Amino acid sequence: MMPMMNMRKYLIILLFLCFGKAIYGQNDVQPLLLYKAEQDARCRQWVDSVMNRLSLKEKIGQLFIYTIAPVDTKHNQALLRDAVDTYKVGGLLFSGGKMQTQAILTNQAQRMARLPLMITFDGEWGLAMRLRGTPLFPRNMVLGCIQDNRLIYEYGREMARQCRELGVQVNFAPVADVNVNPKNPVINNRSFGEDPVRVADKVIAYATGLEGGGVLSVCKHFPGHGDTDVDSHKALPVLPFTRERLDSVELYPFKEAIRAGLSG
Repeated sequence: MMPMMNMRKYLIILLFLCFGKAIYGQNDVQPLLLYKAEQDARCRQWVDSVMNRLSLKEKIGQLFIYTIAPVDTKHNQALLRDAVDTYKVGGLLFSGGKMQTQAILTNQAQRMARLPLMITFDGEWGLAMRLRGTPLFPRNMVLGCIQDNRLIYEYGREMARQCRELGVQVNFAPVADVNVNPKNPVINNRSFGEDPVRVADKVIAYATGLEGGGVLSVCKHFPGHGDTDVDSHKALPVLPFTRERLDSVELYPFKEAIRAGLSG
């Protein structure tokens, strides 16, 4: 039987095998981890064997990531059981709480799941963004002042190490928004800065460090969020820019991340 850690890794790859080509197209840049997976005959064989065993309901369930608090209560345990056992979700996203509780619930969920769950995390500046009692690191605006991008890469590697210690395979980071609006109420110091080229360089260094450490990266948010004066959690920001402006500023870091072969 395939070891559990390998199964988890291959389940993540399964998702990208299913949807990567639909997103990137046959002639576009392919994410490096997807390319490596496609060259691995053992991985392809495992993916096919898993897909052939799944019902339609289970395949649909694999497309969903369920958000749950790392709280050890009867109500939360019931929610977790319902998501994993009844609806067969493909992954979990834990919100704020205690690190120890998240570890306990992760292990419970993995034991409960028929297929290994993809555990995700929203940790732009590490586990401390969501979990109490974990190492606190600087936000991106501080990191944007660092001249040597090798340090940003090592920062990403350390983020990956901590994620893996907690059983996390995907980190929804880094922020690739260009912070060109000083009145921005939601991105602000979460951005690497106001220069699109420098932001792109930092994003690629951080994300490459994450993926080099075995954790998938996801560049965010929706391009243009760095120049809003509205919090999108509360209202809909509108940016009346030309396509030329979007290409040169807002979209630039995201395009560079795709060209670099990053996953998300």
